Amino acid sequence: MKALSKQTRAVKPAEVEKNWHLIDADGLVVGRLAAIIASILRGKNKPTYTPHVDCGDHVIVINADKVKFTGNKAETKTYYKHTGWVGGIKETTPAKVLEGRFPERVLEKAVERMIPRGPLGRAQMKALHLYNGTEHPHDGQDPQVLDVASMNRKNKVTV
Repeated sequence: MKALSKQTRAVKPAEVEKNWHLIDADGLVVGRLAAIIASILRGKNKPTYTPHVDCGDHVIVINADKVKFTGNKAETKTYYKHTGWVGGIKETTPAKVLEGRFPERVLEKAVERMIPRGPLGRAQMKALHLYNGTEHPHDGQDPQVLDVASMNRKNKVTV
């Protein structure tokens, strides 16, 4: 009989098994949803989590344009970006972005800011697939549906 090991084994990139998850974002709060998505993209919901390896899963989010903000944040929160030119700072609100041409960017930027910067974070962000409607082209991957709306804040995401 083997004795219990007292060392944590780091997973190698070739040993990682990536699954697919489907989330319906209709009526969900942006920050809470982004935290759940970022955790899945990084792989923190798996027992084999290794910080320096991309061990996260793919996440498909449908109805990304129907996310909500709590309180008055949709009108009072301000997003800033800079054009690179002198005096080129631009500001907008989440309500304007959600009404604009690419409403899924609100959720994309919220998740992106929760992922570490660098090559690993960019690789993890490629596993995020956002769609405005209910249609998505990833039926062949047989995604597992996550019911995020019924999850309580105190409960951990178990996949």
